[in-house]
Amino acid sequence: MPRELPSLNALRAFEAAARLESVSRAAAELHVTHGAVSRQIRALETELGVPLFGREGRGLALTPMGRQLRDGAASAFAQLRQTCDELRREASHAPFVLGCAGSVLARWVIPRLERLGRDLPDLKLHLSAVEDVSAPALPGLDAALLLAEPPWPTAWQAHVLSPERIGPVLSPHHPRYAALRKANVDALCKEALLHTTSRPQAWPTWARAHRIATGRLHYGQSFEHLYYLLEAAVAGLGVAIAPQPLVADDLAAGRLAAPWGFRTTQASWTLCAPKRANDPRLAVLAGWLRQQLAGK
Repeated sequence: MPRELPSLNALRAFEAAARLESVSRAAAELHVTHGAVSRQIRALETELGVPLFGREGRGLALTPMGRQLRDGAASAFAQLRQTCDELRREASHAPFVLGCAGSVLARWVIPRLERLGRDLPDLKLHLSAVEDVSAPALPGLDAALLLAEPPWPTAWQAHVLSPERIGPVLSPHHPRYAALRKANVDALCKEALLHTTSRPQAWPTWARAHRIATGRLHYGQSFEHLYYLLEAAVAGLGVAIAPQPLVADDLAAGRLAAPWGFRTTQASWTLCAPKRANDPRLAVLAGWLRQQLAGK
């Protein structure tokens, strides 16, 4: 039993050749070879059982059946283009759902929402706190802003924004602030370090970068999320470790200090989305985030 419709590729090749009145120009428009268009047209003629083009001098001319199919195909493709354009316009007005860890959301994204609104007024952003992105399909999200190390799931497209830099921070309210701010990094081996269960690798990564044996570290109060950890540091309860962008505002305001600076890790700030996604807002948002993380 024959198919109800011929191959879409064959119809596209025929429609382009009929509209442009040239197989060569159709091939250029469709980014294929002259021979590929000719083969598709011949296959379409064979399937329909009618000639669509005839010779006219050194060129081609549509047969009556070809003109009939040209008019029908042109109308159908025009309707398809219009419908696709409408869908794109609707998608551009739908909120772009961005997921990120609650700490990143509270300490970095939300303080920059007003700036984002000024810079990208057409981007309607919906924010979602997501602590663990375990499903490669990112269900319910258009993208996720992550602080993580590659490799990424093969189902993702990853826009790397900036290397991660981490470092110890403490508040002027810390009881030993005056002594610690002038001490070298070895002084931290005598401190009960604040840490978080969500990023257990942070202190060991920092210690190895400074050639300090991880066994020399002593841990104090533990917090479930980085946000609580940094609030404890601001309150003067101990020395915490954090990504630089998340404490930049506190450093500028004098609520925290980073006497030992920040070190680059193997992780990066990355905007991830399903590979199948073709939303132009993704690249726009990635560019804006990259500029913000670079301090521009």
